Formats: sequence, structure tokens, C-alpha cells
Amino acid sequence: MTRKRILYGVLTVIVIALIGGIFYINSLMPIITGYAAKNLCSAVFVSDRDPLNVEAIDLNFSFIKFTKNSVNYDDKSVTSRFLWGKSKAIYRPGFGVTLLRDVPEEKLRKIRYPKGSDPGYSQDTIKWPLGDILTGRNTGIDTLRLDEIAKKLITDNAYNGDAFAFMVIHKGVPVSEAYKPQFNQKTRFLSWSMAKSFINAMVGILVMEGKLDVMKPVDIDEWKGDERKNITLNNLMQMQSGLKWNEDYGNRSDVTLMLHCESDFGRYAIEKPEATEAGTQWYYSSGTTNIVSYLIRRQFSNDSTYYVFANNQLFNRIGAPDAVFEVDPSGTRVGSSYLYATARDYARFGLLYENDGVFNGDRILPEGWVKYTTTVASASDGKYGSFFWLNKGKSLPSAPEDMFACDGHDGQHIYIMPAQQLVVVILGYSPTSKGGMDTDRLLKDVLGTLKR
Repeated sequence: MTRKRILYGVLTVIVIALIGGIFYINSLMPIITGYAAKNLCSAVFVSDRDPLNVEAIDLNFSFIKFTKNSVNYDDKSVTSRFLWGKSKAIYRPGFGVTLLRDVPEEKLRKIRYPKGSDPGYSQDTIKWPLGDILTGRNTGIDTLRLDEIAKKLITDNAYNGDAFAFMVIHKGVPVSEAYKPQFNQKTRFLSWSMAKSFINAMVGILVMEGKLDVMKPVDIDEWKGDERKNITLNNLMQMQSGLKWNEDYGNRSDVTLMLHCESDFGRYAIEKPEATEAGTQWYYSSGTTNIVSYLIRRQFSNDSTYYVFANNQLFNRIGAPDAVFEVDPSGTRVGSSYLYATARDYARFGLLYENDGVFNGDRILPEGWVKYTTTVASASDGKYGSFFWLNKGKSLPSAPEDMFACDGHDGQHIYIMPAQQLVVVILGYSPTSKGGMDTDRLLKDVLGTLKR
């Protein structure tokens, strides 16, 4: 009798564990299949990449590598399956790729990206920086050594990680540019969290137009009845909102749920409760960036003017007319994560900030905006400003203390060094979960090419 009870007890525990495991796996299904569908669809239809190459590199981890992915070139979609789970992502011109969540596919496909964002120039026919005609590399930097560094990085993987593209700008001039064989100067690369810095730029433009004030509390109805009413735009941009958030990419966290299960990313983050008083604690949150992106959209009377705003007031003016800033199912740009642009586009963006918000003689950001951007968030230990990373805490010892940067979690970087008149762009797949890239050693070598 005792043995039977023990056996029944063991079997009960096993059954409960199995049921619990099934429920847990089921809860991960939209994240697993959603990640695969969204990222593969963007890679194929926005970046023009080979799906097999994407699966072998970008999707080759965790449960994601076990998904079965189907690319439909006729309707420009990707469907990904894992066990009993399935997700679909669709491509739409102008909008890029959207993961289908709670919004009918037919409704999304009927929405057309507005006209009115023609840059008025062809990059193939005009010189850098607006155009792609490059002339000379004689800026006083050692270009031969730079070429050796580029080979070590791109061909030899000598700095660890997997770099797809590398570019160095010195004194406003491209002095090094290199790509792995399957990529080129026209390839649009995923930004991941570098997109946050582009949201900084859009806020700056709206500040210059008198439409936003970063030091005033934001006007969000859900926050008016509690302490969240005190949260300013500056708190959000410095990652010191005090809102409860979990940025862990390795499980069913707030950030993975937002990106793969929700239809309105900004609203999802807005609903988070207060965890600490605004301005007193630093915590990195993709949710706060999507709140800011939501607030940007609110400044426009209709979506047509909202969408062309980014093209006409930022991308076209910095020589990046083909950049694609993707939207969530509700239509708001995914400021936390989903920008696709060329290596040259990212380098141009770095130049904009190196030159205090002026590009090719055109003031795009208000005077003092870069100074505001690089002002240390009070609780960040010198590592963060306003949607930009800082080096005031010397997290990269070989780099200057006044360097600031855009960073993406899979090893995407724009390093801006105003005193050295340097912009360094690194793009690829070098996640920290796989060891990451030794960017400190790389920057040390690049800085070593400057001639005294």
C-alpha cells in the first residue's frame, strides 16, 4: 500500500510537471514564432538577404533555431511555426514589416504609406555626405592601417563576434568601409536599440518647432490620477521614468511580450505601474522609448503628416532617404528596435551629432540639443544620457571619456568622438550571449590610426 502511494505521488508530480511545462512552452509560442517571422521577413524584404543565411546566423539560437519558416515572395510575408504555434509577419512598402497581432491582415494591407517624402535628389548622382559619390580619403588618418583593421574585423573575425559592415568617418570623410561578401553599401541593416537614438533626434526636431518641452510632465490620461503624472519627457528619455519594467530578452519579459505579443507597444508600456519615484533610479527600458514614440505620433493631426515627418525632417536631410522605420500593428513607429538603414546612413547620423545637430550646413537639431543629449542621467553612473550611451564612466577604457554612442543588443554600434572628429560604425550579429565583440580593442586600434 505504501509503495502504491509513493508511486501515485511520483506519477502525480510528473503529470503536474508535464502540464506546467506545456503551459510554459505554450506561453512562449508567440515569442518564439513571432521573433522568427518578424526578423526573417524584415531581413528578406527590407534588407534583401538570403533566408538561409539569416536562419544560419541571426535565428540560430535557443528555441528560435527550431522554427520552420516559410517565405512567401508573392504576398511578401513569412510564416513561422514551432510545435503547435504559428505567427505571420507581412511586408508593406514604406512601413517595412509588421508582425500580425490583434489587427486583421486585410486591414493593414489596405493602409498605404503616404506620398510626399521624395528627397528631391538621387544619391547616386551627388557627392557625400548627402550622396554616395565618395572622393578621396586624405584626412591625415593612416588609411593603410585602417584597411588592415577592417580586414581583421570583417574577414578574420579577429575581434570576436560577427561583423557584417564597418565604416569610419574622419573629419566628415569616409576613410574606411568594408562588408562581408553577402552585404554592400545598399544593404539596410537592423538597428535594434540604435533606433532609440533616432527617436532622440525626432524629439529634438519637435522641440525646435516648439511642439515639445522635455522638462514638462507628459500628458497621458492614465497617469493623471497617480504619481506617474509627474513623469517628464526627460525622465523617459533618460531611462529614469520609475515605471516597472523587465528588459530581460531571455524569457517572457515585458520587452519580449511587447515586441511579439502586443499590437500597440506604447500603450502596453504606458499601462505599467510606478515602481520608484521618477528621476531617482536608472533602468534601461525599451518600453519608455515606445512611450516617447507614441507621444511623437500624438503631435500630428493625421497619420500621413506623422509618417512623412520622419522622412522630410530627418532622413532626407541627412542623406538617408531609403531608411525604413518600421511600425507596430497600431501604426506607431517602433522606436525601441526596428529601424533599417545602410552603414552609410548610420554614419551620416553619427555626423549629425558630431557636428552639434548640423548636417551639410543644415541645422536639423536645436542648438544645445547634443549637449542635452550627452548630459548624464543622474542615476546612471555616467553611462547614459538621453537615448544615447555615454563613456563618462569609462566602460570602454580605450575610448575618450566624451565619446557617446548608439548601441544595439546584437552588436550594432555608432561611436561618436567629437574631439577626434571620428565616427565609427559596426553592424552585424555579435550578441553578448555569445561573447560579444571586443569593441574596446577595436576602438583602440582605430584611434591608433590618427596621425599626430
